[in-house]
Amino acid sequence: MRKAQKERLTVTVDPAFVRVGNEAVASGRATSLSAWVNAALAERVKEERRLVAMDEAIAAYEAKHGKITDEELEEQRRHDRKNRIVIGARSKNKRRRAA
Repeated sequence: MRKAQKERLTVTVDPAFVRVGNEAVASGRATSLSAWVNAALAERVKEERRLVAMDEAIAAYEAKHGKITDEELEEQRRHDRKNRIVIGARSKNKRRRAA
């Protein structure tokens, strides 16, 4: 199988990001800084596609059922808070107080 062709790119990046990327390489979590950046960009593309799909789903729902109101959103928030499942000792204490 042929490797995907890469394109050289010059960008300006915050030094903290470069430092973290180089630490990932030094610890063996990435094969190179380029590979680390490429993986981060791939994650960003995945997130952007997810957000576009959510926007499209909401638009389709609203086209069929009408605009989602602030009251409906608040009702859903209340329902979600009431029916949440809390995991972990710290969270259990919060649940007891919230109950």
